[in-house]
Amino acid sequence: MTIRAKFFDALTARELHEILRLRAETFVVGQSCCYQDPDETDLRSLHVWLEEGGAMLAYLRAFPKPGAPETVQIGRVLSVTHGQGHGEAVMRAGIDAVRTQMPCRTLFLESQSYAIGFYEKLGFRVVSEEYLDVGIPHRDMIRAL
Repeated sequence: MTIRAKFFDALTARELHEILRLRAETFVVGQSCCYQDPDETDLRSLHVWLEEGGAMLAYLRAFPKPGAPETVQIGRVLSVTHGQGHGEAVMRAGIDAVRTQMPCRTLFLESQSYAIGFYEKLGFRVVSEEYLDVGIPHRDMIRAL
């Protein structure tokens, strides 16, 4: 398995297509959420994924959090497979990539409530009450770098 980390302008057309396809499959179709997935944030994001044999197995994006100096936000975290450690692998790789390519003091993410335990194992802690985002319960989490 290989980890890839690229800023938007370095992505190939094929890589971008696969990222957008997987995000739509996971979040828009799989979770029945009607929202605009490709957005302006993609343009300033570091895109990190785990691949094997040319197929993406897990993905996330990281970007400077608006209005929060020295904070990078992680989002759109997905894993094609479950229970095989791919989500954890891409998160660990994403944290390392942020550390080296996007110097900051804090990582921030908006976790779906069911996934809080997953992120806590990676050093994140809950910092908000539960709220709904596109009809799905979420809580904000942070981790110091």
